[in-house]
Amino acid sequence: MRKGVKAAVVGSVFTVMVAGAGYGAFNFVSALNDDGGTAPAGQNKPLRSGPPSSAEVQETSREFFAAWEQGQGARAASLTNFAEEAEPVLTSFGQDAHLTDVKITPGATQGRTVPFSVKATVSYDGKSKPLAYRSTLTVVRGESTGRALVDWEPSVVHPSLKDGDILVTGESTTPQVEAVDRHGMVLSPKKYPSLGPILDELRARYGEQAGGTPGVELAVRHTASEAADTTLLTLSKGTSGKLRTTLSATSQAAAEQAVGQYDESSVVAVKPSTGEILAVANNRADGFNAAFLGQVAPGSTMKIVSAAMLIDTGLTSMNGPAPCPPQAVSESQTFHNLKDMAPNEGATLSESFARSCNTAFIKFADEVRGDSLTREAQERFGIGRDDWKVGVPSFDGSVPAAGGPDTAAGLIGQGQVQMSPLDMASVTATAMTGAFRQPVIVPQSLDGRELAKARGLSGDTVAQLRAMMNRTATSGTAASVMSGLSGSIGAKTGSAEVDGNTKADSWFTGYRDDVAAAAMAQQGGRGGEAAGPIVAAVLRAGG
Repeated sequence: MRKGVKAAVVGSVFTVMVAGAGYGAFNFVSALNDDGGTAPAGQNKPLRSGPPSSAEVQETSREFFAAWEQGQGARAASLTNFAEEAEPVLTSFGQDAHLTDVKITPGATQGRTVPFSVKATVSYDGKSKPLAYRSTLTVVRGESTGRALVDWEPSVVHPSLKDGDILVTGESTTPQVEAVDRHGMVLSPKKYPSLGPILDELRARYGEQAGGTPGVELAVRHTASEAADTTLLTLSKGTSGKLRTTLSATSQAAAEQAVGQYDESSVVAVKPSTGEILAVANNRADGFNAAFLGQVAPGSTMKIVSAAMLIDTGLTSMNGPAPCPPQAVSESQTFHNLKDMAPNEGATLSESFARSCNTAFIKFADEVRGDSLTREAQERFGIGRDDWKVGVPSFDGSVPAAGGPDTAAGLIGQGQVQMSPLDMASVTATAMTGAFRQPVIVPQSLDGRELAKARGLSGDTVAQLRAMMNRTATSGTAASVMSGLSGSIGAKTGSAEVDGNTKADSWFTGYRDDVAAAAMAQQGGRGGEAAGPIVAAVLRAGG
């Protein structure tokens, strides 16, 4: 969202000649600003500067609230620092959303911030319900006019609104659904908050097939994207159709609790033997479903794919050489290991994998083709082809063919490589079973959609990957996190440096019996510090 005020000023000059006694010629010049108003010219009075005073904050917010209450969307928008974006949102409040009897009550001003409560009535087709919520606004100084203005954010109008959103009331575009897990247990967004946007998408796609009938709702319409409407209030219920998902209520509960311990974190769990998604959870301030749609560097968790590529191309094997020097140079770029990692020039691939030695993988950069990692990801793991049909929107990973230092960086999950936790959970499932099974959140039989396919891995490559991941989980970088987990286990840690961040993104992926999971916590540090405990908690819950 734009902050402050644009510097561009469009001037228009009008010369008005007025004839008659006592009147002369006057020049009127006004400069139209995107501060939302006009600034008179020809005056020597300097523009105000500095933060708005308490009196200005109170006066501006009072005028804004009054215009809003009276349904004067254009007037209210003119009191913001970006009227063009504010007007359709404020106008939709009274028109598209059919909100009447609006009463806005300001709270105690905190500096330039004004908390307030909103009460209104939603009325549509003879049906009505009260609506109440709280929000805040901040008053800033307009740069080109010096006016005190409301700093525009859609969340001022309603906390659920983001860029491109408006409020609408009417018959729902699709019937409501009662989503249930693989065992028939109801999955409600109240009990499982992370599922809110996912259930909205499932309803938009499968509501009619589930057999329900539409109701009347107040909803957030996401005009800037193809996301499904988000229901805020139901005026009259239709009938809900039942929609069976592949999720497990037990796994979902564990995932929700686990991400709740770490800010900006996401996790996905899948069933390797079928590709069914067992859990998906996010704990993010922006509400984004990064678990499915995140596009960030996966760090050393990518070494699962890199190791498979090295084995499949015959460059080395689990017990073959993969020296771990203090640093490695590729295309004039120098790569390092973690500071506390001792070098080992005689290391095998298994040892370097378990210790997560970057330089061991970088040393192979000059021996691989620019598209070797791309082909391994696409043909063996089904990653990066943009053809998954999960049942809701997802990002299928990106491993573009690279040259120069990006070839080396890709081997350790940096450079141009991008993944989501869903992608890395799938990678782990493929490494564990050898078969790529495209992840799904609703059965394929529901709509007959064509699922993505890939060759998968040979039995020999799978055996080596599982052995290396087991070593990592029992005596390598993932040992402390995976300690106490019984059954067949394996894991890989990762951390990804992102430009501008003070700490690395924390990544971790692992499996236990027939459950594979991957997690990411932005700026969470090393893999075992944030993402690791999340994955371990989900694996401990089972399927």
